[in-house]
Amino acid sequence: MITTAYCKHFARYNRWQNESIYAAAAKLPDGTRKRNMGAYFKSIHGTLNHLLVADWLWLSRMTGEPNAVISLDQELYTNFDELARARVTADDRIDRFVASLTPVRLAEFIAYRRLSGNRAEIVQPLSLALMQLFNHQTHHRGQVSTLLMQCGIDPGVTDLPAMPADFASPAFGQ
Repeated sequence: MITTAYCKHFARYNRWQNESIYAAAAKLPDGTRKRNMGAYFKSIHGTLNHLLVADWLWLSRMTGEPNAVISLDQELYTNFDELARARVTADDRIDRFVASLTPVRLAEFIAYRRLSGNRAEIVQPLSLALMQLFNHQTHHRGQVSTLLMQCGIDPGVTDLPAMPADFASPAFGQ
């Protein structure tokens, strides 16, 4: 389905885009970042927080490590600087996990339960869970990009082919 090289490329892309989106959001006053702008998770801060929640949840499902997530809109950090530091830590965790992947591991299955709704056990390939993690980040960063533009802040280029060739994630270089 996907390869370890695909995962490394998308981990790099996610880190690059997370750095860009947080740098753009940092240009706004806290009240503007937290203002309800009608997005699914209400605000820029709320959407960035949701992305961190979801990444913690998916990493927990993939690694078997515990997490403190109780809901998809759980506010992990009210302080933007703390949220930004936690984002870097989550990207580091994603990098380490991706760096440890082998083709055999990618083909394995994971089992988990959703936080709400139908709580029946879901069993799926790890590769599909990783595609979800990367796609989910792209989806919600797109929402944040729109909210930033509405505030007069250009989030910058988001196209995958525009990622600088020398942009490296710490766990595996380029």
